Order: sequence, then C-alpha cells, then structure tokens
Amino acid sequence: MTTISQRDLRNDSARIMDRLEAGDSFTITRNGQPVGTLLPLKGPRLLVPTDELFAALSDLPPQDAAQLRADADSFFGDEGDRLA
Repeated sequence: MTTISQRDLRNDSARIMDRLEAGDSFTITRNGQPVGTLLPLKGPRLLVPTDELFAALSDLPPQDAAQLRADADSFFGDEGDRLA
C-alpha cells in the first residue's frame, strides 16, 4: 500500500484515481500522520438488484418440484433426518 499526503491527493487526484482504478491502495496522511485509506472497489458485489438476478436466472430450464424433492430426499435421507 502506497502512502500519500493530503497535498498529493489534492494535487494529483486524477493520477491517483487512475491507479486506484487499476487496483492500487493508498494510505492518506495529514501532517505525516495516517488518517485514512483509499481502496479499490473491485471484487464480488454484495448486493445484486432483483431485476438483474431474475434476468440472469431467466435462461435456466424449468424445474420439476417433485423431482427436486425426490433428489433431495435421496441425497439427504428420509424425512426423519430433516430438521424441519
């Protein structure tokens, strides 16, 4: 992680944003003391909008609920083994 001053952040914000977008992380200092961290927002999203989820799942084939239950019972055991 690169350490940069508040002044560098102010004066070179475009270059720093490009590096941030490329995956670099920064510790920001004020008067030589660390005050914060800039981290890229890459990686898996924690929330997906409902319409986007439905669109992604729309190409899946239809499922037979009875067959799904039979497969689950076969895999997990009989109903006495289920919690509820």
